[in-house]
Amino acid sequence: MLSRMKTISRLAPVLCSLALALHPSAGAAEGDGFVPLFNGKDLSGWVNANCAPETWSVRDGMIHCTGVPTGALRTARQYENFILEAEWRHLTSGGNSGVFIWGTPIAAPGVPFLRGIEVQVLDHGYAADFEKKTGKKPEWFTTHGDVFPIHSATMKPFGRHNGMRSFPSGEFSKPSPQWNHYRIVCTNGVIRLSVNGHEVSGGEDCNYRKGYLALESEGAPIDFRNIRIKELPSSGVTAELTAPVDEGFRPLYTGVDLRGWKVTPEHGAHWQAKNWTISSDGKAERKGHTLMTEASFENYELIVDYKLVDKEITQPTQIAVMIKEEEYKFLVDGGGLKTKIQFLGDKPPGQWNRAIISVNKGQLTVVSNDRPAHKRPLSNSLSKRSPVGLHHSGAPAQFANIYIRELK
Repeated sequence: MLSRMKTISRLAPVLCSLALALHPSAGAAEGDGFVPLFNGKDLSGWVNANCAPETWSVRDGMIHCTGVPTGALRTARQYENFILEAEWRHLTSGGNSGVFIWGTPIAAPGVPFLRGIEVQVLDHGYAADFEKKTGKKPEWFTTHGDVFPIHSATMKPFGRHNGMRSFPSGEFSKPSPQWNHYRIVCTNGVIRLSVNGHEVSGGEDCNYRKGYLALESEGAPIDFRNIRIKELPSSGVTAELTAPVDEGFRPLYTGVDLRGWKVTPEHGAHWQAKNWTISSDGKAERKGHTLMTEASFENYELIVDYKLVDKEITQPTQIAVMIKEEEYKFLVDGGGLKTKIQFLGDKPPGQWNRAIISVNKGQLTVVSNDRPAHKRPLSNSLSKRSPVGLHHSGAPAQFANIYIRELK
């Protein structure tokens, strides 16, 4: 027995080293400064930015993502300087995902993604499919840990790059369904990525350099585990380099169906849920075809992105948002009627506009593409609480990023 105990004692360091090799973050020493970002039981500390409730769940101590719709699960608070570690595995070949660093609380205008720095999480099958279809290897992306800014964020890339996209210096990621380990070090606007123990890519002069962290849903199932963070001292980041803070907006659209909206037989095929957008065929001529929320609201701020699908349209066409039982119309310039509408969309057909509509204490205020467009008192005859709605006629259109926050 004593001999057996001595043998076990001699093997203990070897077994411990093997465990660390298999699970890089599993053997973290007590008091090393790291804290878990995921408790292994539920999604406490995380916010579903723009996905369906079932998109993100907890299974067997892992965060599981279905990949549908395209969107993000973000942290409830912002981070500036830190070391982030996480393990991930794609469940299908060619899976696509990402980790967002220093992101915004809601999606950027006209896209389902948060503005920020993306650390690519891409399976090798994606590049293999590209090569099979085109007959050549991809030149603008890799599957081994690209780092790049998205949707108005900026970064000066390290090493080999394409534009602001930093390519990895080596190939160290493993294919589905194997686990991969990411270590992301972020200090004073500098980001460095290590894949399975090897530093491979990154950049500097990042804007933003303080914001939310997020996991991405983009079309394929994926698991994340052992997510932990060690915060580092602040660099005194300025407000201009800090992402906007969460103001309490919540999505009104799941990205997969029209739950939460009153869908009637009259709607027919006029309205369809298409991933992160709601599509209208433009044939909803009557108010009865307006797509209304099931819930009613009194004082609130509403965000709606909208565009005409056909870039070549020349006929007059309108997009309307139903507020307090009245339609407030936006013209996406189709060639006329500008004097007969209340608001103008600045962008031409085919491009996204963002309207921010505030209804507060009887006052209506509209901001279109960051510019004040309209302000007036609401009629006292309108009901205090009512649903909001989307209406469109004239040509196919899309709506997206529909968020609301109720005001006191």
